[in-house]
Amino acid sequence: MSASVSSATAEWLTPEAQALIDRARAMIPRLAERAPQAEAAGKVPEETVRELEEAGLLRVLQPKRWGGHEMDPRVFYSIQMALAEGCMSTAWIYGVMGVHYWQLSLFPNQAQDEVWGRNPSTRIASTYMPVGKAEPVEGGYRLSGHWGFSSGCEHAEWVFLGGLLPKRDGSPGLEHTTFLVPKADFKIVKNWDVLGLRATGSHDIVVENAFVPTHRTQRTNNYTLEGCPGRAENGSWLYRIPFIQVFQRAVSTACIGALNGAIAHFRARSAEHVGKHGGKTAEDPNAQLAVSEAMMVADEQALVLLRNYEPIIANAKAGTRMEVEGRLLQRAQSARVSKICAQQVDELLRACAGSGLYKANPIERFFRDIHQARGHIANNADAYARAQGAVMLGLPNADPFV
Repeated sequence: MSASVSSATAEWLTPEAQALIDRARAMIPRLAERAPQAEAAGKVPEETVRELEEAGLLRVLQPKRWGGHEMDPRVFYSIQMALAEGCMSTAWIYGVMGVHYWQLSLFPNQAQDEVWGRNPSTRIASTYMPVGKAEPVEGGYRLSGHWGFSSGCEHAEWVFLGGLLPKRDGSPGLEHTTFLVPKADFKIVKNWDVLGLRATGSHDIVVENAFVPTHRTQRTNNYTLEGCPGRAENGSWLYRIPFIQVFQRAVSTACIGALNGAIAHFRARSAEHVGKHGGKTAEDPNAQLAVSEAMMVADEQALVLLRNYEPIIANAKAGTRMEVEGRLLQRAQSARVSKICAQQVDELLRACAGSGLYKANPIERFFRDIHQARGHIANNADAYARAQGAVMLGLPNADPFV
């Protein structure tokens, strides 16, 4: 691990946690070797997912009673950053699917048993956009819809799908709801042909009139015991963290690791590369500035990530909730990761000059992957900065997830 994400005195960095992070780091060369083929296939290889599973990495946030590690989220994100140094697509689906082991723990125990009862390693994909149409029926809902961007869905047996339902307390308005649907009830529409993160296989999901029992639904932003009935069995502070404070980092943290991966390739290339006009890249002032600024940004972003989890965890342990100003600032800081990492990978690629633009240069893939990540709604840096700024200037909070 880099110095920014390791500390001999960090309480969360137990020997068991360090062992998992070390396993992730040991995978980096293999992930880098497989990355071009994974991108061409539009799918992270089954072999890679199997290795993630066998190493115990996917189940970092799963309750111990289901055989998971039930660890501090900072362990989870340290693993994600490490994986991204080899292949950002792998780290991306790791982040998304890994969070689902945490969210299912909030569902009623009956839903947990249906998914994990036979195989606690069973994987869940997702697409939370609230486009599902749910009709109330006896015992649950009839769900239909067409969702986009379900990363890693070909590796999953279940899927979390977003929709809107009337508030349970009868007050006006609708609230975001997560519906849990088995593979037999959804169809994958393979249409993921994009600039970056190509190996994530983030295809569309279609559901037609599927029955979803009530116990397979969870009010995503309801942090009460009633809204998260799984806490009755999963009593750790880990499952008292609000959804957005876990999920938002799952779709931005891979950018930090990818930037570190680009830095490593840039340093190795620049130490040996001599341009067509005889100049050494290592002696180019632009290259020197680009690598230094990129390293500072990667270090700073990792430090902010780890620091921000201190109050999140303190509040979860105390059963309290952070003030809205702090929650909005953290939301904006998470969204900003992809924006600022993109700026730095831009400079690294530019400093490679013309010969660096060939697809044989791995930095080119990191460039596309990080820019693709900026398109995720949770990484809309300017929107969330404005939302935080508005509250700081006395206006009401307009973000329903915060």
